[in-house]
Formats: sequence, C-alpha cells, structure tokens
Amino acid sequence: MRWGDVDAARIIFYGAYIHFFEFAETELFRAVGLPYSVMFDELDVWLPRAHIECDFRRAAQLDDLLEVAVYVGRIGTKSLRLNFEVRRKGESELVAEAHFILVAVRRDTFETVSVPDELKRRLAPYTAVTSDE
Repeated sequence: MRWGDVDAARIIFYGAYIHFFEFAETELFRAVGLPYSVMFDELDVWLPRAHIECDFRRAAQLDDLLEVAVYVGRIGTKSLRLNFEVRRKGESELVAEAHFILVAVRRDTFETVSVPDELKRRLAPYTAVTSDE
C-alpha cells in the first residue's frame, strides 16, 4: 500500500478500496478483449454503477501487499454484478469483499438497455456458477 492510501493509524482508508476495485474491473474487461475504449465504441454502451457495497473483514495496513480478485456474480437483462475479494498476498483470509452493480445504458441517452450479447459471451468464463441457476 502507498502512503496516500492510509489514514493516520496507517490503516488503509476505506475510500482507497474503490480504486482497487476499479483497477480490477479495468483488468477484467481488458482480459476479455473489451478495454473500455473498445467496449464503449463497439458496443455503444456505458456501464455506470448503480450500487456499491463493501464489507471490511480485517484491517490492512501500510506496506501490506494486497491481491484483488474480481469475477462476475450475475448477468441480468440490463445489469451485471461484479464481485471483488481482497486478500493479503499469500493468505486465504479475506481483508474485504465487495460488489458493484453496473447498469447498461445507451451512450447518447443514458436509457437502460439490455446487456450486449457480446459482453455476456466474453464475460462467461469469469462468471460464477451458483447452485440456484
């Protein structure tokens, strides 16, 4: 962690986690061949966040090396859920876990639209399979 990510007690400031999640999200879309420039221009959608939720399990501190995992929890008709897990490198215990709900909207009007099939197809390998599906 960097000095700017911690508070006076040298514990990672809660707002810094949002940046970590954004980095992971960016890399997920890049990994499926849809960096934002391609996704926005070719699929003609924006994916604004409609909901963000985070639970902090353990305090992370200055100089902790953290790993952030991201996967798709669910793809609905007009939205998708990204799940995030934060751990100290080499440890199995969660430091934090979060999820974002992203809504597909038209770039020109911000009207909600269906999640593009191409996005669904490319995210499929990173989508959690649950027993209730």
